[in-house]
Amino acid sequence: MLKTVKLIKPSPSLGGPESLITYPIISASRALPEEVRRKLGITENLLRLSVGLEDPEDLINDLSQALQ
Repeated sequence: MLKTVKLIKPSPSLGGPESLITYPIISASRALPEEVRRKLGITENLLRLSVGLEDPEDLINDLSQALQ
């Protein structure tokens, strides 16, 4: 998914006006022990999306093409 989004930028952290996508297990939560991550629901199939100021239809299209 991270390799196929075009408009949404993969990022190690959230915090800009643009839409960003992170993979918490290797970024923000990397230092947490596996047991703690599991309790928090941070699994290998979790992505976190921060929606920015882009046109909603553009974001929907980007996510749709990435999922296919």
